[in-house]
Amino acid sequence: MRWKTGRRSEHIEDRRGMRIGRAGIVGGGIGMVVLALLAMFLGVDPGVILGPGSPVATQDNRPPTAEEQELADFTSVVLAETEDVWGGIFQRNGGTYRKPTLVLFTDAVQSACGTASSAVGPFYCPLDSQVYLDLGFFEQLSRQLGAPGDFARAYVVAHEVGHHVQNLLGLSGQVREAQQRMDESQANRLSVMLELQADCFAGLWAHYADRERNIIEEGDIDEALNAASQIGDDTLQRRSRGEVVPDSFTHGSSEQRMRWFMHGFTSGDLNSCDTFESDDL
Repeated sequence: MRWKTGRRSEHIEDRRGMRIGRAGIVGGGIGMVVLALLAMFLGVDPGVILGPGSPVATQDNRPPTAEEQELADFTSVVLAETEDVWGGIFQRNGGTYRKPTLVLFTDAVQSACGTASSAVGPFYCPLDSQVYLDLGFFEQLSRQLGAPGDFARAYVVAHEVGHHVQNLLGLSGQVREAQQRMDESQANRLSVMLELQADCFAGLWAHYADRERNIIEEGDIDEALNAASQIGDDTLQRRSRGEVVPDSFTHGSSEQRMRWFMHGFTSGDLNSCDTFESDDL
């Protein structure tokens, strides 16, 4: 991905090195199988896994390594790309895009949705319109989930920003309200629709970012598709428990996640990402 000359976003809040006390943090002591399933996150509803808590913060003054700082710069550039792309899409549709803040943190973080450890992976909190990311996740994405590459990382950021777009459009709230009236299987299906739409939005971002600034290099789309495949519900369930239970899917299968990302990328059409009206998820 051609990113090093890109604009850096002004909407990064760097909390790296700020340590949160363990009391009240959800995620500590969870079994490895559960952690593996949580790694499918990419938009997991923070209300399910975050705890309120009243953490105590301390500051670690260790300066970031060169590698850590490069990842922070990369994330800032990708966020800026999403700002430009979604700003243009909203403007063309008669709206105004409100930019989210992306919070970088280490180990644990306090959000308006509660306190979370980095074990939950990157997440979006609709209560404060912020994306939360521990850069250490990118190493997990590469080594543990088998999804290396800068465009795999860009896909992660773009997917979370996709949830911000859903929040701005009122879709997230509608889904949560509808899920309260449904049984678990029906609620899971709505969650899958929401996640696949965020994947489509990530593909839409890639479409316009490349058309406007020529950011995509050979192999980049394959990296994003591999990441989408590795975090499909069926792949994660097969890896962790040896069997697949479709009714328990909350994010979509590997095939669905890849297909909806590509749908957004090839179509470049916001309306084509309406997974809620699709006859074929």
